[in-house]
Amino acid sequence: MSISITLVIVIVTCLISWQGFNNPSLFHALKHNPYEEHRDGEWYRMISSGFLHGDMMHLAVNMYVLYTFGEFVEQEFISHYGMMTGRLLYVLCYILIILLADIPSYFSKKHDPGYSAIGASGGTSGIIMIFVLFNPWSMLLLFFAIPIPAIILGVGYLAYSSWANQNSNDNIDHGAHFWGAVAGIVLCILFLPESLGIFIDKVVQIPYLQ
Repeated sequence: MSISITLVIVIVTCLISWQGFNNPSLFHALKHNPYEEHRDGEWYRMISSGFLHGDMMHLAVNMYVLYTFGEFVEQEFISHYGMMTGRLLYVLCYILIILLADIPSYFSKKHDPGYSAIGASGGTSGIIMIFVLFNPWSMLLLFFAIPIPAIILGVGYLAYSSWANQNSNDNIDHGAHFWGAVAGIVLCILFLPESLGIFIDKVVQIPYLQ
């Protein structure tokens, strides 16, 4: 049985993050820093930052979420395109989500040398939203404890991330969370067009009322 691409991404992310924990110069070179990206053309940072984390808890939470939801999303790509093409498109989708999540902050912060961001949260936000498109009424655990339908959690997550991006000062890149989630929805519809029809069909069939 072959290893999943999701697990490969998790392993690669852990290895890069671990190196970043122990190598400040590498950490600086890989983090999303719009000012340096604009000044030096280091566009790779908008992708490499998605494989970098600040500490073990940050890494563990993101990798748990990625593995939990990414395994399902990967299988949807494989079922639609076949093993090889499906896996390649899944990886491309994940990388594009990370990139698109960072683009808004690039434009808003490219003249701010003090701003930087790291983490796979933008990418994992997009993967979660793809799961929601296919499973809107699945029960997910808010804060790992409170059961809530996936569609309610998804809408709430978008609303909170949008609000927090404008009002929060907690040093979390809520904008990347919001735009990563939006990118996941858009890219899923582009890569897996049937997902929109599946979402609509399942949303109108509320299982709790049947």
